[in-house]
Amino acid sequence: MKKADPNPKANRNILKLVYVIVALFLGLIAYMAYFLQVRGEDVINNSYNARLDSFADRIIRGKILASDGTVLAETQIDGDGNETRVYPYGSVFDHAVGYSTKGKTGIESLANFFLLTSHVNLMEQALNQMSGEKNLGDNVYTTLDPQLQQAAWDALGDRRGAVIAMEPDTGKILAMVSKPGYDPNTIAADWETLTSEENDQGQLLNRVTQGMYPPGSTFKTAQALTFLQEGIIHEDYPTFPCAHGFNHKGLHVGCHGHGSPLSLIPAIATSCNSYFCWGLYRMFGDKKYGSPQNAITVWKDHMVSQGFGYRLGTDLPGEQRGLIPNAKFYDKAYRGSWNGLTVISIAIGQGEILATPLQIANLGATIANRGHFITPHIVKEIQDNELDSIYRNPRYPTIDREYYEMVVKGMRAAVDGSTGSATCRMAGAILPGVEVCGKTGTAQNRGKDHSVFMGFAPMDNPKIAIAVYVENGGFGATYGVPIGAMMMDQYLHGKLSPENEIRAEEFSNRVILYGDEER
Repeated sequence: MKKADPNPKANRNILKLVYVIVALFLGLIAYMAYFLQVRGEDVINNSYNARLDSFADRIIRGKILASDGTVLAETQIDGDGNETRVYPYGSVFDHAVGYSTKGKTGIESLANFFLLTSHVNLMEQALNQMSGEKNLGDNVYTTLDPQLQQAAWDALGDRRGAVIAMEPDTGKILAMVSKPGYDPNTIAADWETLTSEENDQGQLLNRVTQGMYPPGSTFKTAQALTFLQEGIIHEDYPTFPCAHGFNHKGLHVGCHGHGSPLSLIPAIATSCNSYFCWGLYRMFGDKKYGSPQNAITVWKDHMVSQGFGYRLGTDLPGEQRGLIPNAKFYDKAYRGSWNGLTVISIAIGQGEILATPLQIANLGATIANRGHFITPHIVKEIQDNELDSIYRNPRYPTIDREYYEMVVKGMRAAVDGSTGSATCRMAGAILPGVEVCGKTGTAQNRGKDHSVFMGFAPMDNPKIAIAVYVENGGFGATYGVPIGAMMMDQYLHGKLSPENEIRAEEFSNRVILYGDEER
């Protein structure tokens, strides 16, 4: 006869404990697999991760290359085995490529995991380890065009500002320049000067992705798209008056002299402040929304969908989000009592509106594509690694395609003058025979205004979209337009025309006063 278990309750508890231990063990395995496969790159790239040093002990940091294979960064080894990270182009690619000492920035930061990962075959890795030799890290190919990058760097000269060029249909960043900058070859020696409290130049700030500026009149294109989508305006009506500006209930927003009244296309071409002030005033006062708070919520959602107010998600580290105010922002500022007139300056990209040059360029690319964009990115290819889907799949704003066609007409008229006054005529002179589309901006500032340009070319099947932002450069046509147009010439034709080479030389002699300095 089978003997009864003297303590069945204890056995059941032991069994439960075994189940718990097995579950915890399986959970640990699952977490380790997730950690290694999903979070491994983030952890290795973390500057607080001490294991980075052990990776560098076993692997020679990989090269960073331009889209055509030109070496932008590589590790050189002398006869004694000492390694030096070398940047052949010095400061030309500074903020794009970054540096790998005193921390890491740019591509050196975002691709750190891959640069310290080796895909050398296992047999060779084993032999290298036994012989004390290091394995070669993976190379990273960027989307950068060396000739266009040099052209942008030369065109910006010693002026403070940013230049960004993109391929509209892919989101690839073709060139990215921020000035003042630094030489990554001497970053360790220059560190104390670059980071001193007395230094107000901001050489380490990547103005393309981290500079938050008023977009000025380039933002009128986003306003036009929003007003069209909401039925506030149409292509040919209504027309709005401009008596040297917007004038209503004692409020005046100035504008330059031009024909009046205006419909949408000539308003974009001549960059009429009054037209867009009227558009915003009508939208925020439209009874269909019920209140200005509801109206601005709809307006903000359209702006966010167009790439403003939040980070775009570019692969470059440190991207800033800019600012698109919401109802809560103004309710707090004005104790709940405000309307379109109270915040009228946002109609023309001023007031509380802030954007990065990257966001402005992305708006240009979205218009060029007639209503979609791919998140801007600077990494083209990494060995055996596919780009994240965010850099391959299009994103669609809340604006219908038909309205983009209307804005394109306005940006083309700003260059060819087909509706009369035009703010970007110089682009047509620099690029005869190319259907350039552009929008200037003269962004108001406490000091001298900033010079801004956003554009793309050609109008149909566009190959390049550009944003130029020159601090204290004055009118958009003064610096923004010529820099942008000469970059388009370089990219579309492979070199500057003889006439534009002369223009570039003359342009380089212009100076801007920054305090007591000439630049």
